[in-house]
Amino acid sequence: MKTALTIAGSDSGGGAGIQADLKAFAANGVFGMSVITAVTAQNTKEVRSVQNIDLPIIQDQIEAVFDDIRVDAVKIGMLSSPDTVKTVTGSLKKYNPDYIVLDPVMVSKGGHHLLQKEAIKALIEKMIPLATVITPNIPEAEVLTGMQINSEEDLYDACLVIKEFGARSVLLKGGHLSGEPNDLFYDGTDFHWIKGERIHTKNTHGTGCTLSSAIAANLAKGESLLGALRKSKHYITLAIKHSLSLGHGHGPTNHFYELYENANLLFKQNS
Repeated sequence: MKTALTIAGSDSGGGAGIQADLKAFAANGVFGMSVITAVTAQNTKEVRSVQNIDLPIIQDQIEAVFDDIRVDAVKIGMLSSPDTVKTVTGSLKKYNPDYIVLDPVMVSKGGHHLLQKEAIKALIEKMIPLATVITPNIPEAEVLTGMQINSEEDLYDACLVIKEFGARSVLLKGGHLSGEPNDLFYDGTDFHWIKGERIHTKNTHGTGCTLSSAIAANLAKGESLLGALRKSKHYITLAIKHSLSLGHGHGPTNHFYELYENANLLFKQNS
């Protein structure tokens, strides 16, 4: 069985972070493993507090996985501090996995800053050059590039700037623009639009985590990068369309919707 490793923060509410990553790995057919970089006290409404994990424990988690189990792809989420970025990048350089999907988590749905300002420079200089693909949304891309992104034309320019930081490719998510939530993929040579469908729901907690983890899972299974992006876009669209109204804030996506539907269909056919 193919495997994927998430290196990210946990979400006690279960909708984002490590919890969402492992659900997305399972739903997309790979065995998931985790390295926890921070613990958040979080629900659908807010992040109440954050405790960063000690750096030796982060490093030990990474080494414990790589020294024993084959890692077919890595997804990177919340890193929070400059020292965490340095610790993770140092370990990844040592093991040199084939695929690294970087979701530059900066702010929670409730507005809590999950990446310290001092860590942005370290992320750009140390982590982005290791990425097979980086998957920022528009607010994250604006922080990384210093640009204002107000149109599809601006997406092209931002992709070029982010690519110059050293990532192999860039998927710039367009959901914050008006109209359909189309994403722009730049492979370093050509641009490709990944078309989306606007779904009117507040239940979008963990969408970035879930999408990037699905991409890592599909890369682990041998999909081409563009193929992995298209399959993962289809997956997250269904997960949002059938999202769950849990809690009093931004509810989670339905990570296993398609899996459950296929199981029910199979049951009906055989009953």
